[in-house]
Parts: sequence; structure tokens; C-alpha cells
Amino acid sequence: MATTPEPPAAPPKPTWEPKQPDPPYPWLRPTIRIRLTLLYGGMFLIAGIVLLSIIYMLAAQALHVGSELPFEIVSGKVTSEICSLPANASPDAFNAAMNACVNDQRKAALDTLLNRSLLALLGLSVIAFAFGYAMAGRVLSPLGRITRTARRVAGTDLTRRIELDGPDDELKELADTFDDMLDRLERAFTAQQRFVGNASHELRTPLAINRTLLEVHLSDPGAPPELHQLGKTLLATNERSEQLVEGLLLLARSDNQIVERKPVDLAEVAERAIDQTRAEALARRVEVRGDRETATVQGNGVLLERIALNLVQNAVRYNVPEDGWVEVATEVRDGQALLVVSNTGPVVPAYEIDNLFEPFRRLRTERTGSDKGVGLGLSIARSVARAHGGRIIAEPREGGGLVMRVTLPL
Repeated sequence: MATTPEPPAAPPKPTWEPKQPDPPYPWLRPTIRIRLTLLYGGMFLIAGIVLLSIIYMLAAQALHVGSELPFEIVSGKVTSEICSLPANASPDAFNAAMNACVNDQRKAALDTLLNRSLLALLGLSVIAFAFGYAMAGRVLSPLGRITRTARRVAGTDLTRRIELDGPDDELKELADTFDDMLDRLERAFTAQQRFVGNASHELRTPLAINRTLLEVHLSDPGAPPELHQLGKTLLATNERSEQLVEGLLLLARSDNQIVERKPVDLAEVAERAIDQTRAEALARRVEVRGDRETATVQGNGVLLERIALNLVQNAVRYNVPEDGWVEVATEVRDGQALLVVSNTGPVVPAYEIDNLFEPFRRLRTERTGSDKGVGLGLSIARSVARAHGGRIIAEPREGGGLVMRVTLPL
């Protein structure tokens, strides 16, 4: 008699924090802080240009550039160290020279005023932009704290809280709302873990007892043949139910982030999956081939092996009756690890590809045989790939069959 399995303990809190890729040009990223800085500095710059234009126009109007002198030389001798005045000239010519000299001085004064004002405006603009950047950072610092907390929650556990202090403004209201949401998520996640543990115990126990009882009856040599046949049928049904329960529990667990990550070689994972399906492939006369290069990723080896096993099993089972093949390849491409499983088989319409990844969904009635699984293989593979930060894509192969590509970060 098999012993009753104990309910598993709830899985530990995830400790792996996903690495966030750094942008190639962080200063070119249009963050809120940069936009607020440009807004504050731009407004100051526009206001300074308007003020400078007004001052320049008022100064030009006060100096009356181009007008005649408010005085007139009638007689006598006038000298100047700035202007070049004629020594012996008529009063009209002398007054014209004086007017030209004064106008030049007025224009020089306005040019000097404009140049120095522009330099002052440039310096003040730099100070305004720097001050605006500092103030924007101070104002937006609570948002940065909220973002960092959310990033830690996504990669580690749900026990962290923002707990933002300060004035009761919109940012504090946002932080308090986020904390309330985290409380609800933590309660829901804990309840899910508890349910998975209880379901694992409650569902596995009666199935294990049924299997043991059936095996005991089948081991009786004195049982009639009809009872042996019935026992084998019930044992196959019980085994299928156990596969269904295991698949559902694995699907529920794989929807969460991976708890522990270790270096795993996809080539080795694919080899183990091929070894487990080799007997079935020989029985179905399906050739398994392909080149498998080293592709090491950070993840859970058991779950990654489940991806490869499900894909290879599907490729073997849903194949052509004769001269079929399955190609399993691994490689590193564009900074990512790639697992590709291709096979011959029936023609699959492109519009039905998405249905293959839904639980208990199959393509056609010929894919519903009792010896071909419970309809959870691809759903589990997709959930495990997502939990590892990757994805799985299915494409129809020309001539029939599918090409399954699993992409995982290194």
C-alpha cells in the first residue's frame, strides 16, 4: 500500500529580482523630470526674452536714435576725445558731425546693453534650468520611491510597502492607494498558495489510494480475465486523472515568478526530454534529430525540462503515420537562448494557432485521443516560459506540422 502523501508546504517567497535593462541614452529618455525641467526653464527663458525686448525698446525710445541734437553750436571751439570733429568748418557742418557722433555713441550703448543683457539672460537660464531640474527631482522623489517599491515587489515579494510620509497631497494619496492594492494582492497570493497546497493533498490522496487498490487487485492471479480487463481500464483512467491533476497544479505554480534560479543548459534539458520520449518515438516510427548547441539560462531546471518534454511529446504524438520526424535544436541568438521544436504532421491553419495554448483546447477531433495527453501541455509550456521572462511562439510549418520557438533571456 502506498503511503498518503503529506500536503506540501507553501513555496517560499521569491528572492530573485529581475534585472532591469539600462536605457542606452538615459539623458535622452523623456522622463517627467526632464519634461518639467524643460517646461520651467523654457518658461523662464521666454519671460526673459520678452523682458529683454521691452527694456531694449524702452531704452532705444528714450535715447531717440536718429533724431537731431537738443542743442546747436553757434560759435566757439569744441573738442572731443571720442568723436572726430572738423577743426575749421561751418556751424552746419560742425553740428552734423556732432549729431553723427552722438548717434554712434547711442547705438554703441544700445549694442552694449543688448550684449550684456543676453549674457546675463544666458547665465540666468542655466541657473533656472539647474534649479528647475533640482526642484523637479524634489517634487517627483515620491514617484521614484513608488517606482522602486513596485519594482522590488514585482521581483521579490509582496510584503514591501511604500509608507510615504509628508503632506496629504496627491502623491501621498497615490502611495496609500498602492499600499492598499499590495495588501489585497498579498492576501490573494497567500490564499492561492494555500489553495494549491491543499488541492495537491486533497486531489492526489484519493487518486493514489485508487491506484494502489487497483494494482493490488490486478496482482491477484486468481482474478477472472474480465476483472483484469476492467482493472486495467480503470487504472488507465486513474492515471489520466493523475496526469490532469499534476498538470493543473503545475500550471497554477508556473504562473508565478520562479523562486530559485540556477544556470540551466537548454541543450541538456532537450536531451533529457528526448531520452524520455525516445521509446514512444520508436513505437510511432518518428525520427528525432537536430543540432543542440550550449545555451545556458538562469531558471528552474525541472520547469524548463517540462517545457521541452511537453513540446517533444506533442511533436511525436501529433505526427504523420509514416516517415515522420521531429527536429529539436537549441542555440543562442541575439543575446537570447532559443529552443526550437519542429515536426511533420497534419496541416495546421494559422488562425487556429492561438487555440492550441488554451487549457483543454485541441485543434481537431483527431487530436483528442486518450493516449495524447490531457490538453494542458502547451498551456503549461507557455506559463513556464512567461515565469522565466520568455515567450513561446507557434508557427505552421510548410507541408504540415508546427514550428515551436521558445525564447528565454540569458
